[in-house]
Amino acid sequence: MKLAVGCDHGGYALKQEVLAHLSERGLEWDDFGTYSTAACDYPLIAAEVARAVVQGKYPRGILICGTGLGMSIAANKVPGIRAAVCQDGYTARMSREHNDANILCLGGRVLGGGLAREILDAWLAAEFAGGRHQRRLDQVAGLEVG
Repeated sequence: MKLAVGCDHGGYALKQEVLAHLSERGLEWDDFGTYSTAACDYPLIAAEVARAVVQGKYPRGILICGTGLGMSIAANKVPGIRAAVCQDGYTARMSREHNDANILCLGGRVLGGGLAREILDAWLAAEFAGGRHQRRLDQVAGLEVG
């Protein structure tokens, strides 16, 4: 699986740890920036990663900002994206099993590297359960149309 990964300045340090962890696991990734701690605008990076996921260039993406919240709000504006902010392994697993989250959002200022790796591993290992959850996702998708 090849992942699309992006961050803003608040998530830069954690993104470096995430990229190293992905590489250690043998996973491929493309880095959509930012490439330093210089201030930048997170919505632009979130949109680029989200569009790449929706277009099918990547099955999933990871976005990191200070809290994960700004990235999730911006990414979720792109129809077809289900970006979830996760702060523990359980919510990461549930975001995949019940919500088929296609973007994981992490907070670089609120998570340490060890916990971020645990969240990432849980999210990557989990699969969408389908069934009754698909009906609910179809209803969510209906909200995007208007």
